[in-house]
Amino acid sequence: MGREVRRVPADWQHPRYTEENAPHGRAVGRYIPMFDGGYAEAAADFLEKANAEGLQEAIDYYGEAPKQENYMPDWPQEQRTHLMMYEDTTEGTPISPAFATPEELARWLTDTGASSFGDQTASYEAWLRVAKGGFAPSAVLYDGSLTSGVEAIA
Repeated sequence: MGREVRRVPADWQHPRYTEENAPHGRAVGRYIPMFDGGYAEAAADFLEKANAEGLQEAIDYYGEAPKQENYMPDWPQEQRTHLMMYEDTTEGTPISPAFATPEELARWLTDTGASSFGDQTASYEAWLRVAKGGFAPSAVLYDGSLTSGVEAIA
């Protein structure tokens, strides 16, 4: 759990809750959390467990069967031209727009004071390392102090 880069099409607009699908009124307009990775793989894993150990065991293990709407779209690689920073403490919601390069993404995250953990932000160099490397944990406890994972791995 922390911050991760996801490759998306240039025109990707992460879905938001509407009055029709929001779990409560305060959620309207907020991003809908979505898992990264493929729905097909998650569904295959669920079915494998259900077939091997029984449906109830699979439900007990996974909580419920995977739902396609809970996963990012499975675009062809050639369409995944841009980078977006996501928080994945929940299933995953964006904390940035899409950018063509890691440098542009890191600059935007720095200039806007984007959250690297709670109310902490990170330096350009730290954001750039994550933008190029793909992932940072939420936080790291180091020498008795809790710090952003983005800064800790820089």
